[in-house]
Amino acid sequence: MNTKERILVIGGGFAGINFLKHIDKERYDVTLVDKVNYHGFPPLFYQIASSGLAPENICFPFRRELRKGRMKGVHYRLGEVKYINLHRKEAVTQFESIPFDKLIIAAGSTNNYFGNPELEKYVYTLKSTSQALRIRNEVLERLEKASLCKDIEEKRRLLKFVVVGGGPAGVEMAGALGEMKRYIIPREYPDIAPEDVSIILMEGAKALLPSMSEKSQTDAYSSLKRLMVEVRLNSLLSSYRDNIITLSNGETLYSSMVIWTAGITGVPFMFEGQNITIGRGGRIEVDELNCVKGTDCLYALGDIALMSTPDYPNGHPQLAQVAIQQGRNLAKNLNNDTSTRFRYKDKGTMATIGRNLAVVDLKHGHMSGWIAWMVWMFIHLISILGMRNKLTVLINWSWSYFTYATSLRLLVHSTKYPLRRRWGEM
Repeated sequence: MNTKERILVIGGGFAGINFLKHIDKERYDVTLVDKVNYHGFPPLFYQIASSGLAPENICFPFRRELRKGRMKGVHYRLGEVKYINLHRKEAVTQFESIPFDKLIIAAGSTNNYFGNPELEKYVYTLKSTSQALRIRNEVLERLEKASLCKDIEEKRRLLKFVVVGGGPAGVEMAGALGEMKRYIIPREYPDIAPEDVSIILMEGAKALLPSMSEKSQTDAYSSLKRLMVEVRLNSLLSSYRDNIITLSNGETLYSSMVIWTAGITGVPFMFEGQNITIGRGGRIEVDELNCVKGTDCLYALGDIALMSTPDYPNGHPQLAQVAIQQGRNLAKNLNNDTSTRFRYKDKGTMATIGRNLAVVDLKHGHMSGWIAWMVWMFIHLISILGMRNKLTVLINWSWSYFTYATSLRLLVHSTKYPLRRRWGEM
């Protein structure tokens, strides 16, 4: 008879994976549930979207990872949890009800449309591997159509890309498109003039990368200009309908491809049996042990957790390092029956703009240009799961650096037939 306490982890992102690596599988019966069967690497989704990397380079099947190393012994269940009954201690997916003694919510964040829910139907987003692939296909299809187009105005309409949001994801996505405009299109699309391609990055604040230093903001702006990206600051999107962007000042702009990176909010859940406080940004309020306030069996980690401390009164930044450190700290507390409060060790923030172009803010300094780009590559390489994947990514980056070539500009659409719903859909 199994007498182990049952821990259920919702979400296999940075927080969930690092919790699973460090939790004692001899003491606890641990199960992971996730709506997809792989761990993705969000900082590099934009490289999938821009044909720089293949999905399998940065995505790792849970069932493979859970057979080895520090995660061996964890069970995996496919499903999307939307309903949690704290009275019966059950999490309900579209397939089953999963019992637990302790529940760890590490589901991360999703796109925030800031009161414009209709945007979801019309904009392209970058919060998952499938969304990144959708962007890749759309960009490549537009390049192919533009190569055949004889009407110059129609060609320019096809090749007008707008990225909304000047945070790291938006800057990186706009920079990747800028590199395509400057280096790839003249080499591989002779029927397209680079001046017919328009890339606009819109940010509602007065500077790019609002969470980074002023030096990083200035360097990022200059780097995007070098890549022929038009940067519009103090430009707040009010609505987007019929391919027309309307700004808060009344200005309008045409674009049939808008990539939305402007904000995130916590993944929503329905709770029954106990009141759960949802705070700013759709995040679940937790104490400094990552325990959800008012509960004794529920914890939240990473982007979805809102922990107010003297240093971070509005919660910690929604960064990978916060999620990683919280996952490790909670696992150690549960293993040892301790109450070590979480203290975030800020290791710096970074963003890449393109080839030899990046910005890095460290606790005691700033880097930009080639050296920052090398630091960015090194940090991301060591963070990727699996030696095979590290080597594959390194080879891809090295080959692209010296040749500007990649075999990943493949326009692959799924076939129409046979018609069927996804498993589990109503």
